Amino acid sequence: MKPTTVEARVTGPECKVESSLTRKCQNSVVAFVSRAFAAVLLVVFVALTSTSPTVAATRKPNILFIVVDDYGVKDVGIEGSTFYETPNIDALARSGMRFTQGYSSCQVCSPSRASILLGKYPARHGITDWIGESVGETFARQRHVKLLVPEYVRNLPATDTTLAEALRQAGYTTFFAGKWHLGSKGSWPEDHGFDINKGGWDAGSPMGGYYSPWQNPNLPNGPRGESLTQRLASETIAFIEQHKDKPFLAYLSFYAVHGPIQTTKPLWSKYREKATKQPAPAERFKLDRTLPVRQVQDNPIYAGLIENMDTAMGRVLKRLDELGLAGNTIVCFTGDNGGVTSGDSYSSSELPYRGGKGRQWEGGFRVPFYIRAPGVTRPGSTCDTPVIGTDFYPTILQLAGLPLRPQQHVDGVSLVPLLHGGRIAPRPLFWHYPHYGNQGGEPSSIIREGDWKLIHYWEDDRNELYHLSDDIGEQHDLAKREPGRTERLWAELQTWLKETGARLPRPNPAYQEAWARQHEQVAQALKARLEKEHASYLNPDWQPDPAWWKSLTTEN
Repeated sequence: MKPTTVEARVTGPECKVESSLTRKCQNSVVAFVSRAFAAVLLVVFVALTSTSPTVAATRKPNILFIVVDDYGVKDVGIEGSTFYETPNIDALARSGMRFTQGYSSCQVCSPSRASILLGKYPARHGITDWIGESVGETFARQRHVKLLVPEYVRNLPATDTTLAEALRQAGYTTFFAGKWHLGSKGSWPEDHGFDINKGGWDAGSPMGGYYSPWQNPNLPNGPRGESLTQRLASETIAFIEQHKDKPFLAYLSFYAVHGPIQTTKPLWSKYREKATKQPAPAERFKLDRTLPVRQVQDNPIYAGLIENMDTAMGRVLKRLDELGLAGNTIVCFTGDNGGVTSGDSYSSSELPYRGGKGRQWEGGFRVPFYIRAPGVTRPGSTCDTPVIGTDFYPTILQLAGLPLRPQQHVDGVSLVPLLHGGRIAPRPLFWHYPHYGNQGGEPSSIIREGDWKLIHYWEDDRNELYHLSDDIGEQHDLAKREPGRTERLWAELQTWLKETGARLPRPNPAYQEAWARQHEQVAQALKARLEKEHASYLNPDWQPDPAWWKSLTTEN
């Protein structure tokens, strides 16, 4: 029975959805109960307590899963950005449930992408760094670091059952478009449950850039200057059109907004003008331990890249509506790690969260996390229960009416109770990144329990403790003031590391203390260069690589 009026709200860890019937409906229910009390109770009980709803009774729901590369939560309009414009993402967030404490499973891409598909933490499946990064003595020689970082798994494990494989076994046609970065040939999307692969291969960035001709063995070049982001949307739309009569999984994995950051001249001009109307920052970067970190959103190139991605996503959602499929399609949207505030292109700011991609603070993990399940989620609902990328696997299975696979998605829990406005059992969340991030991240392991977050640093076996509800910017380390809590959380984290078989770094016997001073000098010089370079993006006569502007025109 469909309720006539619904208001959605959240208080604390419980996601409450309150329903109100009109007086006419109430009178009808009372009259009906007087005639068939037992039958009505049975119907109401089944409707309210079912924990495995399907979106439609006639057939399994379709699934559209969208993941954006390097996309932090503060890079979204509805999450507080006043510089980036994301009307389509905002509309999607408002059309279902928006999780205000959504996390990726790692601060870099390959581990968190694997966790979405496997329902396991990186420490457990073994992909703990972006695939292709060096380790051990090789890495130490290149970067002059204190620790020898451990080896990691370099292909998505074939012994696991991916989300795509689980859905294909249930009769779904499965499609992948965009960034894979979960292994070399033999471990591409088609080897892990996807019937169709458009553009997924070894590389984690858009080789050749965002405008045709690009370099991708699984995605032929389009007309010269064609947008890769729009092409991926077009491929997804074509798949949906061709398979609209049977259940499908369309997994749209944008290469955007990963570097190299590129946009069109009109979009650069639009955001350059917008940036010049903002108060001019005294400085755009602040040194935070290892590297400069961006403190303001005013990069017109990056803003254009984001808008193009938002437009592409909007095209896909619009086509779902036009085909009459929106009412039977679950839509999930997220990012694979926090926004890029240092390292890579130094593009954005995730304030008030500290840090960004590759770093161990909240800015490295906080991502947009939205689910729209017609007939289940209420438009405009929000939830502040902390959730993480491993949760998508069991949630999608349950929404599709399929049996859960707890031995596979061992680190994920179904969010269906939250989607209904209920609650899930309290649990700690864990992260393990025993590597040095290109963005200044330090080898560390993390536990969040309630509002408390403990970070263990492997370089010096030091713990930091933060109370997030009081200190979301992680500026006040409470480890010394809360020794008992720090010891307890550290013990719990160690137990988890042992249980998952986490690989740990070890000391670099060749390390020299002078290297630390060299790193500081390099970071200072880099900050000066970045300040000058990023200010130049707003000059009216600024010119990028001429190839970027090829997106202005196409050749048939």
